[in-house]
Amino acid sequence: MLTKRLIACFDIIGGRVTKAVKFQDNIDVAPAGELADTMYKEQIDELIFYDITASSEKRGIDIETVKSVAKRVFIPFTVGGGIKSLDDMYEALKAGAEKISVDSMAVRNPQIITEGSKAFGAQCVVLSTQVKRVGASPKIPSGFEVFIDGARVATGMDAIEWIRRGQDLGAGEICVNSIDNDGTLAGYDLELMKLAEAAVSVPLIASGGAGAPEHLKALFTETEAQAAIISSMLYSPRMPKNYTVRELKTCLADSGVNVREPLD
Repeated sequence: MLTKRLIACFDIIGGRVTKAVKFQDNIDVAPAGELADTMYKEQIDELIFYDITASSEKRGIDIETVKSVAKRVFIPFTVGGGIKSLDDMYEALKAGAEKISVDSMAVRNPQIITEGSKAFGAQCVVLSTQVKRVGASPKIPSGFEVFIDGARVATGMDAIEWIRRGQDLGAGEICVNSIDNDGTLAGYDLELMKLAEAAVSVPLIASGGAGAPEHLKALFTETEAQAAIISSMLYSPRMPKNYTVRELKTCLADSGVNVREPLD
């Protein structure tokens, strides 16, 4: 049985990790390299790094910060934000990333998924989606719409249809970000994840809403998600309590969830 993965997520602005609520009101946390070092020493399974203003500012990803993080961690490391071409993917991989996340640019140019998958392998391409509940309609039958540019721009695209298409285009993994739940500490959107898992067969990463170990347990026991993004629980100043990776994995293991338990 595959182990479930815990992924620390860094939303980067100017080389520093920030934390938002529903993709807004980001507060400063720490330098990206320093926090990456802490997460690695705590034995987090993976790390995802989003340069969250790159797309809206129409610039490339912050390569220097990618390098700063990569030299401190020796676990799977995914980067996204400002990826517009195969050359951008190559530069991020050369800087130390193992996987590339595409989001806004994939909506604008879906072929970047296929091009990346052919050039670097499907396992290297993660389709990230920013998803918001808007109510079912003929145009958006699932009731979930795709947003881009840091959740600022509505696309009119049905989220479930988009992730199905992303899989067909060659994405090897899909991250489903709930805008409604992001930073709320109220738990993952399990309905959204169940719709996603019914639509695709590639691994799914759940993102948005984790605030307690019970939320991770619910995700992994009630859905087929293979991984969970956590950030607030680990390092947000807004949290009344920050958890260690060991605490979270111990709780999951005690609940029967198969995780890679930290080494002593």
